[in-house]
Amino acid sequence: MTILCRTTQELRAALAVNPASSLGLVPTMGALHQGHGRLIERAVAGNDVTVASVFVNPLQFAHNGDCEDYRRYPRQPEEDVRFLSEHGVDIVFMPSVAEMYPDGEPLIWVRTGEMGSRLEGASRPGHFDGVATVVSKLFHLVSPTRAYFGQKDAQQVTIIHRLVADLNLNVQIVEVPIARDQDGLAESSRNQRLSPEARHHALALSRALFRLVERVERGQPLDLDGARKALAQAPGVDLDYLVVVDPRSLEPLSAEALTRPLEKPALALVAAVVSGVRLIDNARLPGGSSTPA
Repeated sequence: MTILCRTTQELRAALAVNPASSLGLVPTMGALHQGHGRLIERAVAGNDVTVASVFVNPLQFAHNGDCEDYRRYPRQPEEDVRFLSEHGVDIVFMPSVAEMYPDGEPLIWVRTGEMGSRLEGASRPGHFDGVATVVSKLFHLVSPTRAYFGQKDAQQVTIIHRLVADLNLNVQIVEVPIARDQDGLAESSRNQRLSPEARHHALALSRALFRLVERVERGQPLDLDGARKALAQAPGVDLDYLVVVDPRSLEPLSAEALTRPLEKPALALVAAVVSGVRLIDNARLPGGSSTPA
């Protein structure tokens, strides 16, 4: 039976009556889909007890939630609780904003520095500071053995790895591969806001990434400029960035490295606005004679 907790006090009580040698945490912002389902399945299979949080965190939105993107973010709490229960989650933590931030905007934040200020951070200033702050709170509240994050948010996962390493947090970060629909579109809660036409336009993002993977597999240079031009000309797509970076540091590859076949694994990331909906996607690029992950 799934226990629903809306306060930190209820969460601590639920954890106390469910002692476990291994505890899995799946942090989410709700509007759950099969991508979340894969995270939960991994957590349930690998731990004695699984906790899932459902919290639309205002700190990771513009103006700390005082923006249209935060107000329009899909919320379906009843459906989410049912989804989590059906997937075997033991404890659901679904706090209010006032419960997580009882004094309003926190005075103490976790700052993500240079890693959090580029790519998504450049387009959404403060976003990753908000992510790191709320994730740190969840780690302290739950004390999980393992925490599960999807590879679709590749920059976020990289930052969470550094958060754990730099702050000596006692939790293992488990990355789960991107869940895609049959046509290749990465699963996202924001997909609910796409019309059928806009959803078709959004496929340009994954296709651009797949073409980069194919070029690497053939031993060809990436032709990143050509890929950017094709995306910029794609109907309905307002391209923000398409970059190839070091998967550990998020540092962009040099122009020289992009003129020849990849020698080491890299990460391609793309972000674009499609019919008013911001979408992100990524693909791991094999280096040398490696095969894609």
